[in-house]
Amino acid sequence: MVAAGAGGACGYDNTFHAGFGVDTAALSGALFGGGEACGACFQVMCDAEADPRWCLRRGAVTVTATNFCPPNNNGGWCDPPRPHFDMSLPAFSHIALLGSEGIVPVLYRRVACRRSGGVRFTLKGQGNFYLVMFTNVGGSGAVKAAWVRGSRSPAWAAMHRNWGVNWQTDLDLRNQGLSFRLTLTDGKTLDFAGVVPSTWRSGETFASENQFV
Repeated sequence: MVAAGAGGACGYDNTFHAGFGVDTAALSGALFGGGEACGACFQVMCDAEADPRWCLRRGAVTVTATNFCPPNNNGGWCDPPRPHFDMSLPAFSHIALLGSEGIVPVLYRRVACRRSGGVRFTLKGQGNFYLVMFTNVGGSGAVKAAWVRGSRSPAWAAMHRNWGVNWQTDLDLRNQGLSFRLTLTDGKTLDFAGVVPSTWRSGETFASENQFV
């Protein structure tokens, strides 16, 4: 594990705006899943039995996956098939002494994400090309599939992942109220009816009252 800043391969504009704060991590390819793990939560502990010098005993932190740690294909920590967390410095400081040079063995497990408030929807693009960024997602935290329905549309239309947490539709949704249906990687599905009003503009974020648990 290397303590470092977590950034943007998932497409989040700002981790605070997205509801995650500073406890974030970039994942190696073994965990990242081509972006499907974006938004997922992991409980990480320093393995004190393996490294009693640098590990904080009983220290644990829950981090949100917000970035990809690319391999260097030369034995690097993020090379396959290694599961690896490149953690933000605040998150790393919960589990190990900073004098460890940022590399410690860890134990980890996937956990439910606990979010304050509802799921948020940020709209991007214009005309017949739209991206929607889903943030502050509870439950498993990671979106597996998404659908959109305009207020003048009779049926749900499937969206596809453009990159990270940005999902795309080619429908012309101008001047329509929008509803979304999300399915997470744990199989849970929620509808967010009328969460976006017909007066929406590109760049705006709208919060639902609904949340995954």
